[in-house]
Amino acid sequence: MRLMTAVTLLLINAVCIADEATTAQKISAAMQSSVRTAEEIARDENRKPLETLGFFGLRDDMRVLELVPGGGWFTKILAPTLRDSGKLYVAIGTADIAGTLLKQPGFDQVTALDIGAEMVRDGEFRTHNIASFDFGVRDIDLALTFRNMHNFTPQGRANINAAVFQALKSGGHFGVLDHTRRHMEPMTMENRRRTDPVLIIKEALDAGFELVGYSDLHYTPDDELRYEVGRRSVTGNTDRYMLLFRKP
Repeated sequence: MRLMTAVTLLLINAVCIADEATTAQKISAAMQSSVRTAEEIARDENRKPLETLGFFGLRDDMRVLELVPGGGWFTKILAPTLRDSGKLYVAIGTADIAGTLLKQPGFDQVTALDIGAEMVRDGEFRTHNIASFDFGVRDIDLALTFRNMHNFTPQGRANINAAVFQALKSGGHFGVLDHTRRHMEPMTMENRRRTDPVLIIKEALDAGFELVGYSDLHYTPDDELRYEVGRRSVTGNTDRYMLLFRKP
């Protein structure tokens, strides 16, 4: 019985390793796609998409929800990776890619969700609020957001967390990456595009998530955490945290 169990575990581990290798190959291929601009490719060294998506546990057969895709920097990598075996949904702030990127060949399987709620810039220091909403999908394996939580008010983040929790399957994961702010430092115009990772953890726990992982992949020791992330002396060199949450 013990031998059978050991063999089963070895087979499961071998399958997982093979799945990870296949996904990594698809990510690497997507990174070389002609749809990506030279400027986007130049940021690969800083943003480390292969390692970042690996930490978040992306597999090519997952149902994935990307939040606030912006110009589609990560969408251009996620969509080709998931196209054959998985599914990519995008939601919140999808206007920039809905009529452009998603109309291009190879992006026909990406679904932009209409959540019936808009981002309203009425928060402190020009942050956005968003009313309570529902993504309208269920059993999502993985939700991801890259450098976006700082754009929202605490109530806006609470509504996003609640909607993500509802959309995920039990055991599904929520990956968050953002610029780091000093713990408990008050928000100012200078640091408004940074977030306190401890606060982000607390807000996710309040929504029912479990914290299951963090990474220092984007740790940058010479970012003093003092300046606006768009400053020439800081941009491309910000300290960023990565957190992984799980829906029980």
